[in-house]
This record gives sequence, C-alpha cells and structure tokens, in this order.
Amino acid sequence: MRYANALSEKDTQELDQLYANIKAKTATVLGYPVAMDFDYSELYRFLQFPVNNIGDPFIESTYGISTRAMEAEVLDFFARLYRAEQGGWWGYITNGGSEGNMYGLYLARELYPKAMVYYSESTHYSVQKNLHLLDMPSIAIRTKENGEIDYEDLHDTIRMNRNMPVIVFANIGTTMTEARDDIRKIKSIFKDLAIHHYYIHADAALTGGYCSYTDPCPAFDFEDGIDSLSVSGHKFIGSPIPCGIVLVKKSHRDRIANSVAYIGTVDTTITGSRNGITPLFLWYAIKRYGLEGFKLRTERCLQVAAYAVEAFNKIGLAAWRNEQAITVVFAEIPKALCLKWQLASDNGRTHIICMPGITEERIDLLVQDILLTASHSKEETFNLIIKQK
Repeated sequence: MRYANALSEKDTQELDQLYANIKAKTATVLGYPVAMDFDYSELYRFLQFPVNNIGDPFIESTYGISTRAMEAEVLDFFARLYRAEQGGWWGYITNGGSEGNMYGLYLARELYPKAMVYYSESTHYSVQKNLHLLDMPSIAIRTKENGEIDYEDLHDTIRMNRNMPVIVFANIGTTMTEARDDIRKIKSIFKDLAIHHYYIHADAALTGGYCSYTDPCPAFDFEDGIDSLSVSGHKFIGSPIPCGIVLVKKSHRDRIANSVAYIGTVDTTITGSRNGITPLFLWYAIKRYGLEGFKLRTERCLQVAAYAVEAFNKIGLAAWRNEQAITVVFAEIPKALCLKWQLASDNGRTHIICMPGITEERIDLLVQDILLTASHSKEETFNLIIKQK
C-alpha cells in the first residue's frame, strides 16, 4: 500500500534552489566557526535507520538501534586528550556546546545549590539563558582588552561573596576574540581567598577542538583543575549536524543519575533521546585523522590565521589575534561586506575565523572586497583607513 507521493515539480525545484543557495553561501563563510573540509559520504547509508542513543552512553538500552560503542570510543579519545582521571570521568555526545554548558552548570548547581556563578562579560550569550533556566544567581566579571577575564576583578568580587560556594564559568576561547581564561590563575584566586567549595566549568566550544595540539597549550583541562568541559563537534572537527562533547567528573554525575525502567537504562543526560548519527561522524573523523592528523590541521589553521593578520595589516587595516588562536580581529567593516562574507561584528570589531577548509585565497578575496569598497565609499562614517598602493 502506497502512502507517500513523489514530490511535485515545484517542490523539486524548491529543493534544488535551496541546495544551490546553500552551496553558494558555503563558499563565502569566514566569520563563523564551522569546518569546511569534512566528507562523511561513506556514512550516508546509516541515514536510513532510526538511530537513537537514548539514555546513558555506557549502559545498554532495550532500544538497540544505536551507536553507543562508537560514542564511548569518541568520549574516551577526548577524556584522554583532556587528561581526565582514568575511571573518574563520564560524558556524552550532546546537540552542541550550549547543551554541554547547561549540563556542567546543572551538575554544579546540584553540588552547590547555594553557590554564586561568576562569568566574564565576554561569555557566549547562551550562558545567561542557561543560568536563567537553572535559576542560578550570577555576577558578570570585567574582561581585559583581549577578551580574557579580569582576574583582579574576579578576585575582588569573590572576596566580597566569600561566604558562598563559587562556580566559575571559564571561557576557553571567547566568541569574538577567542581569548582563554587561565584555569591555574583562577585556582590561585581560590587558594588566596581560602575558598574550599568551588566548581569550574570550561566552555571550550571552538578552541577545545584543537588547542591541545598547540605549544604552548592553555591551562584548561582536568589536570589543570576543571570539573566539567564542553566542546563543539561541528566546529573544528566538522559535522553536517551540530553536536558536541561534554565531559565531567564521574562523582558529580553520580549525584543526578536515575534509573528508568521504560528504556532499560539510566537517565543521566538532558535530552533523553539523543542523536546516534553525530557520534558516528566524530568516530569517523577520529579514525581518519588521529592525533597526528588533528595536529596537522591545527598547524594549517594557524598558518592561515597568521597570513590573514599580515594581509589585513598590509592594507592598513589593523588586525590582531590572541596567542595560538585562529580568530583574527579587526575594526568593524561595512555591513554589506559582513553580509556577503558572513562575518560577526560586536562593539566596533569584526572577526574572521580561519577554520579547516579556509584558504589564503579566500582571505585574498575578502581583502580585495575591502579595498574595492574603500575606494568607492564616500561615507564619512567608513571606519577603515586603507593605504592604497
């Protein structure tokens, strides 16, 4: 018995037009952290199945159409990369970095219900939403010029509230400048103020995907003193579907685990039903690249970022980047160029992110557009000073 019809010619044309539009837009992305060099065509055959990693990734469910074994391999890879204690960690593949951040804050709240959360003013906008949903009191801390948290302001603010447990939401790569908060410096503040009840969550959405392969490597992982960490899978690694990794100390996770008879497993995640395809993508990438391949991709991105800084400065557009960062920051450019190249701007600054798949040739095309716009602009508000050759 047939229930579905073939698409009409109009609907088919609509799909074809959407494909053409997306393909064209993909060629002009420079401002958002999405990798461009992945190829998962070998995995497309799995899209015909209702793959669902419902519940805890380490406990089998009565629903067997899953990729739990591969999810566990992915999590183990990142647990070792982020120097988590063997046997002392737990995690799962999320729908993205924001879910991982919510999970870390959720565990922190369960551990310290009366704590104050501290986060920098450069923190991703979704964190305030998570804090509101979790009903957690919080204080925003000033940031330094490069986007890193102001440790002096953090010290002074915690000191004024030292009667409360402390939860610090640390940025390991801020949205606009990719600044990294130093976990060791944060812990030294706790020591100085004799703070014994604290929790540190690290938001490493972009930077966590590659900074372990850099020298120097920022202080951000479990050995440095964090309690939980969130990384996006669709950013540096690359995925056609948004996803992420959250890792936590197992002792914290154990506080919220509940057995659910219906699914035959333990309810330890936020969403319950979870994507079973994205762990497959991440597993495939890990198997193909390995540590050495990811290191080479990192070096390539850093090369392109260095090239971009030099190219912008050469035309008189002051550009800079934080140490070992792939985000290049410069003065805000006209809206038309931001729309064409899909660039993010905030507080008078624009940035590009030299993700895997971004080449020097694409940087050159943006530079040409900037020069062309500057030479034709008659607006006094145009805030670029271009030194024409």
